[in-house]
Amino acid sequence: MKLSKRIILTILALIGFLTSVKLSLIYIDANFNPYALSSFCSINDLIDCDGVAKTSHSQFFGVPLAFWGLFLYFVFLFFTYVDKLQKVEIRGFKLLGFTEVFKHPESYICALGIIAFLISMSLACISIFEIQKICILCFFTYILNLIIGLYAKPSDENYLQVFKTSFLDFVDAVKIRKYGISFVIAVLITIGILAYTSITDVLAPQVKLQKDIKAYSTPGGDEYKVSGNVLGDKKAGLVVHEYTDYQCPFCFVLNTMLIRAVSELENLQVVHHNLPLDMECNPTMRSQMHPGSCKLAKYAIAASLQGKYWEMNNMLFDNEYETDEELFKDAAKLGLDVEKLKQDAASKEVEEELQKEIKEAVDIGIDGTPALRINMETKVGIVPYEELKDKLIKAGAKERK
Repeated sequence: MKLSKRIILTILALIGFLTSVKLSLIYIDANFNPYALSSFCSINDLIDCDGVAKTSHSQFFGVPLAFWGLFLYFVFLFFTYVDKLQKVEIRGFKLLGFTEVFKHPESYICALGIIAFLISMSLACISIFEIQKICILCFFTYILNLIIGLYAKPSDENYLQVFKTSFLDFVDAVKIRKYGISFVIAVLITIGILAYTSITDVLAPQVKLQKDIKAYSTPGGDEYKVSGNVLGDKKAGLVVHEYTDYQCPFCFVLNTMLIRAVSELENLQVVHHNLPLDMECNPTMRSQMHPGSCKLAKYAIAASLQGKYWEMNNMLFDNEYETDEELFKDAAKLGLDVEKLKQDAASKEVEEELQKEIKEAVDIGIDGTPALRINMETKVGIVPYEELKDKLIKAGAKERK
């Protein structure tokens, strides 16, 4: 490889590597650091690197695409200097003897660059048409991959020959027993690692959370049916408090998770508090978010006067009502006295209770839903179920026998 070509390929690969480092840091902040500030390339709803990093499309087999980018540019650098590496010796022993099989590094870089660009184009389409967000750093690497691929092409080969040469060199390499065995072992190890990252989502917590949200966002069956005004053990050592809005979809998810937790854990009680983000009853609201949630909260509190708070709570989360009459029909099916429910919901007693719940939430710094308070720790938002369960156990709940 000519010195000038080696220098330019080195510069391009280093630019790609450093860009991938930045993308990796953005990914880590977006997925693992709840207190991270927005990155410089999150400008609006369309140009949003952070938003892209939180989606399931930002990983491949559970490994962030930014990490794959680091590996790709490392490979580019490796092949750029593979002829030099072949000469590295320690006391007459070739330290990197296996590099002898790489006979046409320019062809490999060209082939990999073009393949990476083609894959990048599919990612670009997903970004534009499905996610509807663009990561400008990602798009920069897409073009960079093409430039590297085109520039690395040997002058005596066309693009078809480049791929043919790369394939034939690979076949010749694995025909050598020691390299063939090494390749198989490397493939098996890679499969094992990718299977682990895919199944556990250990590198993709936002994807894991999305899966949990999907699993708990559908109205449950009998296992999620509860009754009365108390959820959990009446004399529980651990009492957790949830703050929700009946028009909030994520509140439904948290509520369902907590009901499941109560079925699996003892020494645990869940207390529900209404925090409707509705200007009709919430004096802290500066703009309307969930109109109608104040009325629903009053129906829930009114149902508690008939000893059916949690039945009503689940009914309101499980259904969307266009009219009050539809709600009253379902309330009657729960065994509620509908006329009393109407009167109580309009009473001063229920209004005062709702205002009390709103004030208590605001006083402890809760300004959004869903929120959960475990001992003195408050968390706004939701976490994957297993993480929530682990927090409850550490706080004092116990697995049911």
